[in-house]
Amino acid sequence: MTQMQRVVVVGSSGSGKTTLARRLAATLGYPLLEMDSVFHAEGWDSTPDDEFKAALSSFSDLDRWVADGNYTSHGGREVIWPRADTVIWVDPPKRVAMRRVIARTLTRIVTREKLWGKVTEPWTNLYSRDPYKNIIVWTWTRFDEVREKYERCMVDGSWGHATVHRLRKRSEVEDFLDSVERDATSTDH
Repeated sequence: MTQMQRVVVVGSSGSGKTTLARRLAATLGYPLLEMDSVFHAEGWDSTPDDEFKAALSSFSDLDRWVADGNYTSHGGREVIWPRADTVIWVDPPKRVAMRRVIARTLTRIVTREKLWGKVTEPWTNLYSRDPYKNIIVWTWTRFDEVREKYERCMVDGSWGHATVHRLRKRSEVEDFLDSVERDATSTDH
């Protein structure tokens, strides 16, 4: 596998992109940027786009990194993607993403887990029909749109400058991570 220096991990909510990005960054010893941690301010307010883009730009100026997140309409596409040499699209079936989002949301609501040290999952994630207030509804209504967008990116040149890995099954994710780990171990000697 070609040595990855700047990696962006994309996919729908519940795809497993954050888990993969964390493991990949740890294996490679690269800094990790979870775009959610920058975008979501206290009280789930959004960081203004100019501040968000500035944070992405500053991070992506590093020589090596792993970035996790989409945010294609807020700067991810224009700031992070052009600087990435590798794009990993985690693309499980919709039923898998939904199962993960529901389980994750319920766990976070019950435990009141702090996300990025500043916010907790709101109770509206259980009853609101507004996708902007309910990650479960967001995932259900946006999943196909996200998949179609990234399928277009595969053919329209958006990712033409990078090596692209589309991982659809858990076994493909594990095989990919195993190969990265093998490569990292063999280059350490």
